[in-house]
Amino acid sequence: MIEYSIYMMGNPIKPEEPQKAYAKNQVREIWDLNKFCKHIASHNAGYSRGMVKAILSDMCDCIVEQLLNGNKIKLGEFGVFSISINCEGAESLEKFSEENIKSVNIKFNPGVDFENLVDQAEFKLVASRAGQAALLKAEKANETTVDLEAAKKKPTKDDKSDNKPSGDGGDTPNPGGGSSTDSGTDGSGDGLE
Repeated sequence: MIEYSIYMMGNPIKPEEPQKAYAKNQVREIWDLNKFCKHIASHNAGYSRGMVKAILSDMCDCIVEQLLNGNKIKLGEFGVFSISINCEGAESLEKFSEENIKSVNIKFNPGVDFENLVDQAEFKLVASRAGQAALLKAEKANETTVDLEAAKKKPTKDDKSDNKPSGDGGDTPNPGGGSSTDSGTDGSGDGLE
């Protein structure tokens, strides 16, 4: 079950257009490698948690090794791993060198089993993390009302209040209907802030 909250958001490319409602997924729990391996082992595949962890760890090492050898890794329905490079431009072809290359990034393109899970997913609308936190705080203080607008207010640089961003979902909705990873995080998109 995918839990989500809804928000009003404007189109940053066309700020004059009225805001529209968008969904953000809520992350229930973050699973580390150990928990994920234990889950895989519980499917009676004949492999222990330790064996699964060893295989996945070795797979990661081998993927990196082969990507650094210039290869693309196709793992069937799972997807394709490849690399991209980011660099600073040089004034001419003659002046370009390896020093212009600033990063080598791993790209992952999901296979058919991972392309779009919307037909397999079930959805449930829930309160935002900020709303949930405000409600819990009010209940603990024996209050009967909650100011949701104040709870959802994101603090500005001048704001000294204790309000914190809601941290809903790992992704930020965009007006195109999809979502984009929040580049202000470590990339995990955990949504549990």
